[in-house]
Amino acid sequence: MKFVTVETGLGPRAFGVRSDGYVDLNATDPTLPASVKAILALGPEGVTRAAAATASGAAVAAASVKLLPPIPDPQKVLCIGLNYRDHAIESGAEIPPEPVLFSKYPNTLIAHGDSIVLPRESNEVDFEAELVIVIGRGGRRISREKAMEHVGGYMPGHDVSARDWQMNKPAKQWTAGKTFDTFAPTGPALTTADEIPNPQGLGIRLRLNGRTMQDSSTSQFIFSVAEIVAYLSNIMTLAPGDLIFTGTPPGVGMARKPPVWLKPGDEVEVEIDGLGTLKNPVVADDVSHG
Repeated sequence: MKFVTVETGLGPRAFGVRSDGYVDLNATDPTLPASVKAILALGPEGVTRAAAATASGAAVAAASVKLLPPIPDPQKVLCIGLNYRDHAIESGAEIPPEPVLFSKYPNTLIAHGDSIVLPRESNEVDFEAELVIVIGRGGRRISREKAMEHVGGYMPGHDVSARDWQMNKPAKQWTAGKTFDTFAPTGPALTTADEIPNPQGLGIRLRLNGRTMQDSSTSQFIFSVAEIVAYLSNIMTLAPGDLIFTGTPPGVGMARKPPVWLKPGDEVEVEIDGLGTLKNPVVADDVSHG
């Protein structure tokens, strides 16, 4: 099934996606938690109960609600760099022998339809379409063989990157370049893992103002979903709702000649087979924060 998180008078709440709209899961079945993260933590049983509530509940029109990121409050936002063979070749980088890890933070998260804000401090903001893994059942030192049992679902994501900060600051500043506000759109929905039997065979595309800039497949992954989950769990305990951005395919703006940077007025779409299309406008930062 597909989950969205909706802004309500009671706070963020988990809704199930149906063809005629969205269903408030906790309102339909009060034994279900009110958050997507908590439902995923229940494992397959939670998903089954949520699917039943989605089928039986009263739907509200999708156009009548404000979507939030499907997981608005993850404990961790982890990212894998250089995980597509074709992107590594494009970047002139060697194929890494193990996953390249960096992080974002919850301040970067925005929903489908929200604006990516170009910071005044950067002139080279790039686009990166990504498959995002959402952890369902947490754990530490998870084996590769058991790793998929800990995946709750997947969603489209956009790893927006200030390349001048990431690449040109002293000693390079990956954390700074990746963690400006609004630099991690996700959504519109989270699709549960049972709907995606082979996450290594998904077409992934990014369109900028309708023009296809990235077009590849997760079959190009250097490290599979199972390998990534197992690797990260050897470093840290993974928690329900943790997000893992899995790398981007070729076609990023930095690699083009001349480079293509995001500008105010742009619209970016990230489309992944079976998961939907994430769309965000781009605006200038014209707000004074004091």
